[in-house]
Amino acid sequence: MTPAVRIGVAGLGTVGIGVLRLLSQHADLLARRCGHRLVVDAVSARDRTRDRGVDLSSVRWFDDAAALAEDPRIDVVVELIGGAEGTGRKVVERALASGKPVVTANKALLAVHGGDLVPAAERQGVALAFEGAVAGGLPIVKTLREGLVANSLDSVVGILNGTCNYILTQMRETGRDFAEVLAEAQALGYAEADPSFDVDGIDAAHKLAILAALAFNGRVDFADVMVEGIREISALDIDFAEILGYRIKLLGIARRGANGQVALRVHPAMIAPGKPIASVEGVLNAVVAHGAPVGSVMSVGPGAGAGPTASAVVADLVDVVRGHNPPGFGAPADGLPPLAVAPPDDRLGAYYLRLMVVDRPGVIADIAAAMRDHTISVESLVQRGRAPGESVPVVIVTHDTSERQMLGAVARIAELDAVLEPPRLIRIEQMDD
Repeated sequence: MTPAVRIGVAGLGTVGIGVLRLLSQHADLLARRCGHRLVVDAVSARDRTRDRGVDLSSVRWFDDAAALAEDPRIDVVVELIGGAEGTGRKVVERALASGKPVVTANKALLAVHGGDLVPAAERQGVALAFEGAVAGGLPIVKTLREGLVANSLDSVVGILNGTCNYILTQMRETGRDFAEVLAEAQALGYAEADPSFDVDGIDAAHKLAILAALAFNGRVDFADVMVEGIREISALDIDFAEILGYRIKLLGIARRGANGQVALRVHPAMIAPGKPIASVEGVLNAVVAHGAPVGSVMSVGPGAGAGPTASAVVADLVDVVRGHNPPGFGAPADGLPPLAVAPPDDRLGAYYLRLMVVDRPGVIADIAAAMRDHTISVESLVQRGRAPGESVPVVIVTHDTSERQMLGAVARIAELDAVLEPPRLIRIEQMDD
């Protein structure tokens, strides 16, 4: 008889139930592929009485998830609770301390505490697998850590949050504004009742921190990631982007400069429609890795949900059972240095600046003076329509300039009495081919 590997699953939300169903439905296939039966022996969740649509009568129930992690009958612990602190962290720490391999989809935990947990796993000689933590159904962790191991990477850029990508896609395709499309995304289940984790860029930033650690083999301090969400993107900005020949995407960007420092930024960005990542729409995720000698490699697919994330979690389980245990961040963790992160205002690039101003003589001259005084060269200026004495949009596209200079100019422009609302600044990104 095929020997069994006993699995303990902590967390029975959407992904946890997806994992249980996948292990049951593909039990024979998985046993053939890894040489062992993957048997769920125990589970833990907050509410024992809730009907989750799966039969749990044959498994042991733990009210204390940390006790499940330490149970001697459990061979592999799967942590799907989530969160950087609290029970999820405790489960992973106790499982590793007990010498048990761990599979997790907890992006927040890895982003904030991965620099401690990955070395702890390696010292114990057990796996800490986390493919499901980044971009769901895309095997991007394995791609960076193993498939591209022969390459020196200089950038990893991605659409890392399907909710934001859906909202921006719908805004462009329908002309509706952010609030209306967000409400639709919530009704469809693409956005949470409290969407801040997604639309404020935090989810994407967690994933970017993990990708940067993998791509550049360094310890990432999550506090070093610059984060800006999409709440302030308006239908007007989407429209002007189209006019100027761009599309707006929320990008996570990890890019190494000539000085060896790595920029870590999550923010809306304008990119040319001819770039492959610009065509990634709806709830899909995409990651573009660029390095030598391979050039650019793009992975595209569903980034969240029960099916894609459960697929990644079970793939990690199969790797663990097969004995596959590469270094978590691509190189032995105890020797990994802290990643040298570039200050956000060191960025050099072009910018889109939208202003709502009173249409009167002298306004453009005042704006131009602020740009001139901060040594910013203007590539183009667009004013839509005329409405003397009323509010009109003015859009400026700059040549490459430093973010430090750009922010200085924007602060001065915001003080002009003819400027009626906070300026909207969006970075224009040149993607690697």
